Amino acid sequence: MAERIRSFQPTDVEAGYAISLATGFEGGDASHLYRDPKMMGHIYFAPYALLEPALAFVVEDGDGVAGFVVGTADTAAWEDRLEREWWPSLRSRYADPCTMPAEARTPDERRAFMIHHPTPTPVTVAKAYPAHLHINLLPRAQGRGVGSKLLDTWLARADTRSVHVGVNRANKGAAVFWAARGFEVLPIPGERMLWMGRAPSSGAG
Repeated sequence: MAERIRSFQPTDVEAGYAISLATGFEGGDASHLYRDPKMMGHIYFAPYALLEPALAFVVEDGDGVAGFVVGTADTAAWEDRLEREWWPSLRSRYADPCTMPAEARTPDERRAFMIHHPTPTPVTVAKAYPAHLHINLLPRAQGRGVGSKLLDTWLARADTRSVHVGVNRANKGAAVFWAARGFEVLPIPGERMLWMGRAPSSGAG
């Protein structure tokens, strides 16, 4: 079965969580790091898929769901919405590790801290590139042009507004992927996060 891209369905939730974990360590498998396998998906997949399903798509092959793209057209409004509709229930489930030194926190605790204290997108990024998205692909779907198709599908649905992504600096493959598709590194300082943006007229070259 060739890969096909389709709209997200509620039955895809568990697959999305699994893919988030399988691609959550610098683009590779993070299952050895987390006691709670849903921590990554709580932040980078589920809120988008469940609260903004019109901008959520999956790629499916003969073995099932192999990747997804999720995002939002208005980052500032999205972060406000998460405060109202997503973080409160998770904050009641996970303790805030704020009293623990950052260097002593486990991966689960680092994600719990993000849930309690999400870092807002830099204002200059959100203003110039209001939309943002996440693409996650299992290894079997990588290097086949699937990521580009997911990006094009998402941009068409989001009406190709200026868009940005946040990339872990250690994930070199992701930075190369986005750069090849017209995303430019933005001059925003950050130890771990690389911000990249693409205007509507930009393309993959």
